[in-house]
Amino acid sequence: MFHSTHLLAQGAAAAAALPQAAADAGPTASTPQLVIAAVAGIAVIITLIVWLKMHPFLALVLGSGVLALVAGIGVTDTFTSFTTGLGTTVAGVGVLIALGSIIGKLLIDSGGADRIVDTILDKTPARRLPWAMALIAFVVGIPLFFEVGVVLLIPVVMIVARRMRANPVLVGIPALAGLSALHGLVPPHPGPLLAIDALGANLGLTLGLGLLVAVPTVIVAGPLLAIPLTRWVRLAPPTTVLGVPDGAGAADGVVRPAATAGLRKPSFGMSVLVVLLPVLLMLARSVVEIAGATGTTYGTALEFLGEPLVALLITSLFALFAFGTAVGRTRQQLGDLVGSSFAPIAGILLIVGAGGGFKQTLVDSGVGDVIASGIADAGITPLLAGWMVAALIRIATGSATVATITAAGIMAPLAAGLEPTQAALLVLAIGAGSVFLSHVNDAGFWLVKEYFGMTVGQTFKTWSLMESVLSVVALVVVLVLGAFV
Repeated sequence: MFHSTHLLAQGAAAAAALPQAAADAGPTASTPQLVIAAVAGIAVIITLIVWLKMHPFLALVLGSGVLALVAGIGVTDTFTSFTTGLGTTVAGVGVLIALGSIIGKLLIDSGGADRIVDTILDKTPARRLPWAMALIAFVVGIPLFFEVGVVLLIPVVMIVARRMRANPVLVGIPALAGLSALHGLVPPHPGPLLAIDALGANLGLTLGLGLLVAVPTVIVAGPLLAIPLTRWVRLAPPTTVLGVPDGAGAADGVVRPAATAGLRKPSFGMSVLVVLLPVLLMLARSVVEIAGATGTTYGTALEFLGEPLVALLITSLFALFAFGTAVGRTRQQLGDLVGSSFAPIAGILLIVGAGGGFKQTLVDSGVGDVIASGIADAGITPLLAGWMVAALIRIATGSATVATITAAGIMAPLAAGLEPTQAALLVLAIGAGSVFLSHVNDAGFWLVKEYFGMTVGQTFKTWSLMESVLSVVALVVVLVLGAFV
């Protein structure tokens, strides 16, 4: 209780200083005008995405322009803050996303992801397979974007359900829970990275706490929740895997990509090492910083190696060897593979960059200060407020990334007064809110519906419910940690 009160006092103290800071650095607009500006900007974004089906990049650009104009920023400077924020965000986050994409592409195309999946499944009794699927999703979900992870694991889910002659929901929900939790809570996924950048949180500390929050969250929203869901939604065991009938293609029913033909498959140990290497390096940096050993020789070395850019760069280079040269790929093949890894993230980088621009417009106009001050005056703790804002934007837009971007921009002024641990927990609270209640305006909803062959109603009872439970459980764990750390 003391920690919760202390956290609220920190937020209130920070908010008390916000109006003066805004007056010193931002435009001289009244508080009602700034509130109207925030509502107008967010309303434009939601309207364009939900009703006009506009791409989030364009919606964020236009929403930023409306916010700036209503807040009283001069016409000629309407997009000055936006372009500044876009450039800063891409410089800080975009490179990390690109490096993560390289690692994920190499992991998949080399067969390393298959090796992790096959090894875990081969050593797991049938009754433990839902737990094994959660573990697989947790491991391979660290470097992979959510959509990539779904495409990779759905064939495995169907294979396992066919082997067990079981409802695919039993093993599918744990896999989806693992991927979704990592997507919302753990860097180097775009949402957490952007929130860390916007709130000035420590990446290594957020990574460590994110993994700590993700473990119980996945357990509850995955294997445990899957049991009652199989009773509510009864699906027959699959007889095909993505349209491939029994006995067709490979022995397990999956047609493997030609990219791995004639290549040696990397070992299980090497595959797991590549996945966990950036995590270990960044966590080591955080341990050194917390221990106050940054002035020592080994501390300086670990601080450098654990710098996010350095950690992911080292892992990318190591992956080029482990998943490239070591398995028989030529230098030309590796170059082509790395080049092909960038195309899928172009849209993500644009959305993330535009989100950074929207955040900077919120900050420079003084809107973020006013909203943060109002949250503090209302007596809502920053952690709960961050979750609520992200959850509302998520429900409205269907985009976890847009929800994270908007909530981080609104909560940024409050984060300036928080201790490093609390700032990291605020990132996680926003991430938890960003995955709440996926429904018909979310592409992930339809992706899961079609892969599992469910009706809209069945998808609400399984996928949407799982996302909501995952979000709430993650918030509860974050609040518990916030009360003790």
